Amino acid sequence: MKGNDRIIATLNDLLADELTAISQYIVQSEMCANWGYEKLHKAIEKRAIDEMKHAEKLIGRILFLEGAPVVSKLNKVNIGPDVESQHKNDWKAEQGAIKAYNEAIRLAVEVADNGTRELLESTLKDEEVHIDWIEAQIDQIKQMGVQLYLVEQLG
Repeated sequence: MKGNDRIIATLNDLLADELTAISQYIVQSEMCANWGYEKLHKAIEKRAIDEMKHAEKLIGRILFLEGAPVVSKLNKVNIGPDVESQHKNDWKAEQGAIKAYNEAIRLAVEVADNGTRELLESTLKDEEVHIDWIEAQIDQIKQMGVQLYLVEQLG
């Protein structure tokens, strides 16, 4: 089915966001594993896998709409040197994703592409779960201090 060019371009922009997030989260997950923060390693690795699933769905939708998925474009990856800055960088990434998905949903509604809208709404809900988890981590750091927080993240 030939899709709307604006929708395909938007899906490719979202794909770049997801591929960037995968890279950022995998590196940070492995950093946490290297530091011995096994709980964080597993949680961040799961988030990276969620982003991979989002990328897969976007690729599938782009192909369905007879577009060409662009997998060679990444945005700036922001790897924090410590856990607290990683959470803050991830919050910014998820906040940007939520904004981008909301804008893409508006476009899908405007061009009456309800299949794409449904895909985007489902992904938006996942991104909201991600930012909620990150905000909880940032709140825990504020409440207990980073050292106690990190003790809680050990294997």
